[in-house]
Amino acid sequence: MWSNLPFDVLSSIFSFLSPDSLARARSTCKNWHTCGTSITKYKPHESTPWFLALPIRNYQKSCCYAHNPITKKWHEISLDFFPFQTSLKPIGPIGSLILLKVTNSTTLQLVLCNPFTRQFKYLPKLNVSRTNPACGIVTILEPNDVWCFPCFRIYVAGGMSEDKHGGATYEPTVEIYESCIDTWKIVGSMPVEFSVRLTVWTPNENVCIEGTRTTTLYWITSARAYSVMGFDVGNNCWREFSVPLADRLEFATLVRWNGGLGLIGGTCGGNVCVWEMSEGDKWCLVDEMPSELGVRLLCGKRNWEGVKCVSDDDVICLYRELGYGMVICRKVANMGRWEWLWVDGCDYIKGKKVLNCPIRGILVHPTLASSSIFF
Repeated sequence: MWSNLPFDVLSSIFSFLSPDSLARARSTCKNWHTCGTSITKYKPHESTPWFLALPIRNYQKSCCYAHNPITKKWHEISLDFFPFQTSLKPIGPIGSLILLKVTNSTTLQLVLCNPFTRQFKYLPKLNVSRTNPACGIVTILEPNDVWCFPCFRIYVAGGMSEDKHGGATYEPTVEIYESCIDTWKIVGSMPVEFSVRLTVWTPNENVCIEGTRTTTLYWITSARAYSVMGFDVGNNCWREFSVPLADRLEFATLVRWNGGLGLIGGTCGGNVCVWEMSEGDKWCLVDEMPSELGVRLLCGKRNWEGVKCVSDDDVICLYRELGYGMVICRKVANMGRWEWLWVDGCDYIKGKKVLNCPIRGILVHPTLASSSIFF
């Protein structure tokens, strides 16, 4: 029966498969491989995103590591399709794609990639060449868009640029990339002191919160004490506000929490806490990591330096190095609460020992579907 199915019917069936199931189906025969490779309409899956770990340095080979939360297995994914000795840092997911920064480039160079299909694309150069600006992502899912390949905008703010009189200066402008027209444009200015903070004291991680009237991009800065900087993309205005325990936190990261802005952080000798932003820019303590998971993550130490965090709408992941394991905080469907659990690190893959190393992580819903953005 399966061998007699029309190609479009088989393709529609394949579009409902999870990435690992689709990969197995594609290996069945030549016809199924062709059909599985040609999928462009991919259905969303109500599943936990995969954790993708990119080694900070390429030790022996260019690759990343992916954790499947369903099978609880780690997989090695080769990145040898990138040009030789390209060093990459994840900025954030865009649907099922990943926005990356080329770290061995003097000025900002962004790359869009799907490591599961071995596809990538360099984005055009900015109007103003910048070093180490802050980057933010706003996804725009139109009614006819494919769920895993939405339209999007990338905002770049601050950074160092060449001064017209010589030397370098902090760049006080904001640029935006529109995926639908594949080009950059300058959309506004910003206070110089904000540019300094975004350039010197801000990691690339950002959180986008879509409100009823406006969309805001948020970054956290760590100059002396932690603070949050917000950019209202609709009104082109900036603001700054404080965070709880700002001068005591050893690490702090912004997250999405129940559709709004959240903050997760830890103090020396204390547990990791989660705060939620309420009306009037007030932070409310809403959750706390179980102490036994904190001890396990820190391997018995009492300080949180070196802990990193990534998140999406329903999952928060805290990690250190590839082989150390991770703490996951995930939203329980239809229960209105979050739960904490442990995930083992990547020690072995298919019986072979994996070298432990520092990593940068990202959460992504993988797909083997093709995207027209790469063509």
